[in-house]
Amino acid sequence: MSYKVTLEVFEGPLDLLLYLIKRDEIDIYHIPIAKITGQYLEYLDLMQLLDLHLAGEFLVMTSTLMQIKSKMLLPIEERQAEEEEEDPRAELVRKLLEYKKFKQAATRLEELEKVQEQTFRRRVTPGSFSAQETGEGYFEASLFDLISAFSKILKSVPKKQFLEIIKDEFTVEKKVHDLLHLLVIKPAIYFSKLFEKAKNKAEIIATFLAVLELIRLKEIVVRQQHPFSEIQIIRRPGHIKAKSN
Repeated sequence: MSYKVTLEVFEGPLDLLLYLIKRDEIDIYHIPIAKITGQYLEYLDLMQLLDLHLAGEFLVMTSTLMQIKSKMLLPIEERQAEEEEEDPRAELVRKLLEYKKFKQAATRLEELEKVQEQTFRRRVTPGSFSAQETGEGYFEASLFDLISAFSKILKSVPKKQFLEIIKDEFTVEKKVHDLLHLLVIKPAIYFSKLFEKAKNKAEIIATFLAVLELIRLKEIVVRQQHPFSEIQIIRRPGHIKAKSN
């Protein structure tokens, strides 16, 4: 299968680390570096499996995490000999806290912009979601939410099914068509339901890439009711066509 999806907005390595910290309710000042490094590398493996464009910063962060991990694994005697040296995680924590503040400020500005839109109606810019588009009580799922859900799907598939050699009959183009057709019949689809009848790993990957492609084309919205809850897919308002008889 050769189909490369390049998303216009791609979250970076600090976004991924903050996502993992929040998901596992980790104290940002006491990051279990070995655990976080393992999870970070797992996400990178999935992104490479999907042939997603990986910016150089992801690989730089990999080196940083491995370096911190190696320092944390030093024997206690050697650590005590370097008492004056600060915690190997300190610089990473500072970067994460600074970036977290930046993201919170950006979110606050977006909220103020939405309030202003209710007062002064203006045209919605391409790629932005209004409350009506995502639905009351819903918010847009992130790329890492999607990859996390995809990872669970892969882990739930029996290994025997992965080893089956089946003619590659699944294309991203066909899955895009199938998903759009399904959204004409059903107003909303849960992400996990898309893979229930998948025959092999190739079909699972093609289906996931189809979801990413439709996000890139701004044809669909992926949303959640709560952080890390199940992802729901809906057709972006204005793109829904009437069901043919």
